[in-house]
Order: sequence, then structure tokens, then C-alpha cells
Amino acid sequence: MAETFIISVLIIAIGMALFCVKLIFRKNGSFTSQHIHDSQAMKDRGIHCVLDQDREARQRRQKH
Repeated sequence: MAETFIISVLIIAIGMALFCVKLIFRKNGSFTSQHIHDSQAMKDRGIHCVLDQDREARQRRQKH
């Protein structure tokens, strides 16, 4: 039981270390935003997040 726990903790620690390589070794390292409204490619395609779509629909409904 203890052996399985130690192996599991070791695997999680290695995964977290690899996941954070960018944060650790870059001067201003950070993860890029994964939100649709922050993506220029999505904006170019005219794709909005659901919150923006809801806001636009409510504004159109109020104008009518």
C-alpha cells in the first residue's frame, strides 16, 4: 500500500515539474490564456465565447 502511494506521489510530482517548466525557466513565464475572447485566431473567424454571445443577444433583444 505504501509503495503504491509513494509511486503515485512521485508520478504526480514529475508531472507537475514538467508542466511548470515554462514557468520556472522563463524570466516572465506564464501560461497563455485559453479563453476564446483572448484568441486572435478566434476573433478573426468571428467566433465568440458564450458569454459574449449571450450579451449580444440580450442587447439585440432590448433594442427591439
